Amino acid sequence: MPWLQAHLEVEKTQAPLVELLFDQLGALSITLVDAKDEPMLEPPPGATPLWSHTRVSGLFAGDTDADNLRASIDQVLARENSQRLQLEILEDQAWERAWLEHFQPMKFGRHLWICPTGKTVPAAPATVIHLDPGLAFGTGTHPTTDLCLQWLDGAQIKDKTVIDFGCGSGILAIAALKLGAARAIAVDHDPQALIATRSNALQNGVANRLETFSPGEFPSQAADVVLANILANVLIELAPQIKSLLKPGGQLVLSGILHHQAADVTRAYAPQNLFSPPSQQEDWVRLDGTFT
Repeated sequence: MPWLQAHLEVEKTQAPLVELLFDQLGALSITLVDAKDEPMLEPPPGATPLWSHTRVSGLFAGDTDADNLRASIDQVLARENSQRLQLEILEDQAWERAWLEHFQPMKFGRHLWICPTGKTVPAAPATVIHLDPGLAFGTGTHPTTDLCLQWLDGAQIKDKTVIDFGCGSGILAIAALKLGAARAIAVDHDPQALIATRSNALQNGVANRLETFSPGEFPSQAADVVLANILANVLIELAPQIKSLLKPGGQLVLSGILHHQAADVTRAYAPQNLFSPPSQQEDWVRLDGTFT
């Protein structure tokens, strides 16, 4: 099967948004490279520098809708960015398997692990999610997902109902079920994401406690925990709907937020949510708190 590779050159301030957007649209792998032959000096410890002009490339399944890629970029960035989108077809070279060879088990928090096929977790006790890249990407490698998984590992969610809003691969819903949640509901507008979520839940033995819905089919109901790992502008737009999904005293976890967007997102969810100080990883933050 051939593959579709998408390239977009943007200013470095926009590169993290494009990276997350490609991730949420199902990219199997994402790379960021220098677009203007700019030298990069040795960065200070802990820094993750980008070039002034960065080329973001995403590898997608060959049947990916190019028009949907452009439309999604338009929703996040100015229209002239999508007009610069470059697409190329790559012949099948077992990209997914080659990537998997370099994908090792990853630990989140104290006991939660994501483990690809053919690998073993090096420590016990452990809660293990078996997951490979597939129809919808989302294996914990992006900081936004990492932040949510760390929260889940430290949360008390035994016997609770969890909604994963914008589920992607279903990794957060599956993690919640593995950690003791009684029931999880995964919601996504992308049919491929829902297919991937059901498949991953079956692989992990939690399919009997998981339901999947598109936003239009999703019955209004309240949950103990709502997780939403989507872009900040969408979180702001959907704030009334997302808040309506929480029981009084429920816990809300929001990710997909750049650090300079945290104040705007916080205002959109006030005054009903009492957020803890933001947790940050690279340029991304997680907001979590209690619904009052």
